[in-house]
Amino acid sequence: MFERTVIEELKNWALKPDRKPLILRGARQSGKTTVVDLFARQFSQYIVLNLDVKQDRQLFERGYTIHELTDAIFLYKNAERKNEKTMIFIDEIQNSPEAVAMLRYFYEQEKSLYVIAAGSLLESLMIKNISFPVGRVEYMSVRPCSFPEFVLALGEEKSYDHLNELPFPEYAHEKLLKLFNTFTYIGGMPEVVQNYSKNRTITALNPIYEGLIASYLDDVEKYARNETLKNVIRHTIQHSFFSAGTRIRFQGFGNSPYKNREMSEAFKTLEKAFFLQLVYPVTVCSAPLQPNIRRSPKLQMVDTGMVNFAANLQNEIFGVNDLCDTYKGKIAEHITGQELLALQRSVLFKLNYWSREEKNATSEVDFIVQYKGLIIPVEIKSGASGRLRSLHQFVDRSPHPYAIRIYSGKLSINKHNTIKGTPYKLLNLPFYLINKINEYIMYMID
Repeated sequence: MFERTVIEELKNWALKPDRKPLILRGARQSGKTTVVDLFARQFSQYIVLNLDVKQDRQLFERGYTIHELTDAIFLYKNAERKNEKTMIFIDEIQNSPEAVAMLRYFYEQEKSLYVIAAGSLLESLMIKNISFPVGRVEYMSVRPCSFPEFVLALGEEKSYDHLNELPFPEYAHEKLLKLFNTFTYIGGMPEVVQNYSKNRTITALNPIYEGLIASYLDDVEKYARNETLKNVIRHTIQHSFFSAGTRIRFQGFGNSPYKNREMSEAFKTLEKAFFLQLVYPVTVCSAPLQPNIRRSPKLQMVDTGMVNFAANLQNEIFGVNDLCDTYKGKIAEHITGQELLALQRSVLFKLNYWSREEKNATSEVDFIVQYKGLIIPVEIKSGASGRLRSLHQFVDRSPHPYAIRIYSGKLSINKHNTIKGTPYKLLNLPFYLINKINEYIMYMID
């Protein structure tokens, strides 16, 4: 096991005076259970309930009061209730509506206990009119490993320290870029990162990717409400990797006979499971942002390494110097989206890109980021700043003069003019510093 940065967020949660039970959300195999196991080292007592196990699940189905339930848990797990810090982890909580309902009573009547739960598709319980403890729980996302976590897992402590230097030291550029290209190749799924950090062999990773994808296909039974939707979801899983980073249409997706409505439900179900995200465009350059869900979304998958494996892109990426030169720049865009998502702990956070509002307009900016009320365009592209035509169109419409280009070059901040003559500042950010984008926006503005 290796350290995850989300553990710092868990420490902050534990210190809250009015702490609520915490529900961790994230894709299958993104490391939720491992993160909790690591965090639990700080507690005197750690009790785990896996609600895939019948005996654990039945504890919540006997109609106990909250005090009777906690006594039963301590007894069943052969633990003693003491004046010590005790954490209870309820895994696969979606299997028990009764367990979900009891979370409110942990908050109201058993505040001395630190309660964390994890589960998938909890929205399905809400749809079934289960008593969901609204306002009595809080949420946190656990996503695949970020690049800094990957660097730490490899034991590259000095490189990790450089990532935290501001400004980044130029002499470390080549090494960090090489590490990031390796990270882009293998992705951030914890099992993959763990295996690579131990063996440093890329060829040994393919069976792990295959097992991960198979596990998502096996989970279709949990996601689908009927046999038809099971087939549509399986088709979506098998074909989504080929469309990662591109705009999609639901109707006939993956050369299928499925209708818009069927495909839309399948995609939205997999989005709830954190397997993918539908990235919709916005057409404004200032807050508030309103994504246009009538336009075609781009497809962001859970992990770039899985995309490379499933879409047979590994040979194209292996040994590449500039990520923007591979697969029409789509993998560079995809790993950027993955790193931007890794920065967010909110389960509600959505990526967006920008497109012009005018009909038949083709100008698009890859992503937008919000910083203190500013909506800042982010373009992933190599080459001279004069080629950033879509970004220029955003800047011409923007109330502020800031923009970001992510690329394989070195860190710099330059002053430019758009094609129309609008002056602006361009932050040229190397791929390996995406995780520090907020710090560098502040650095650029100040």
